[in-house]
Amino acid sequence: MSTFLSGVAVLLSTLALGCSGYVAYEVFTLRQTLNANNTVTNTIPTQVPSLTATTSPQATASSSPATATTSAISPGQFVQPAFGKKAEVELLSAKRIKDPETGNRDVVNLQMRIRRLATDGVVGGDIISVASTTARNPETSVTYKGVALNRSTGSVSLFQVRPQASADAYIWLRVPDGVNNLDIFVPDTAAFKNVPISN
Repeated sequence: MSTFLSGVAVLLSTLALGCSGYVAYEVFTLRQTLNANNTVTNTIPTQVPSLTATTSPQATASSSPATATTSAISPGQFVQPAFGKKAEVELLSAKRIKDPETGNRDVVNLQMRIRRLATDGVVGGDIISVASTTARNPETSVTYKGVALNRSTGSVSLFQVRPQASADAYIWLRVPDGVNNLDIFVPDTAAFKNVPISN
């Protein structure tokens, strides 16, 4: 009887040792995968904007890289009305990044927050075309446009945003390296003057 129990104990010990080895291997593999993902994330500066409307006008900061890093723009520094007084647009950051396709630092990632103010009078045509945002060099008056349609949020419909709620959006603008300030023109929004670019 004791021989049988000893055999069972040895078998259970062997199984436990095997399971421990398998768990250790899985943890190692998971850690390697996470490290590889972090490397890719740090080398490709693509941003995914939050299109989900927030219920408070004082929305919490997004976890996207552009808002997590230090920005030259202070909160509330650049806010302009849109569609009269139906909404307002706040610039969150204007950060120079490297174009992942060319490797050149001639791209500015402009992030903004669009907040609906009006409780009524908003119609389906009240749409801010973020993809049509342009910038201008305040010193030379040279105009800069978006990199591509897939490098912006596209459009934000005020009709689909609840009153006092907001939606975050972004666009990549093609701006030559060495330009440090921009005048920003978001459609149907008052102009933003002399916006600093952070590196």
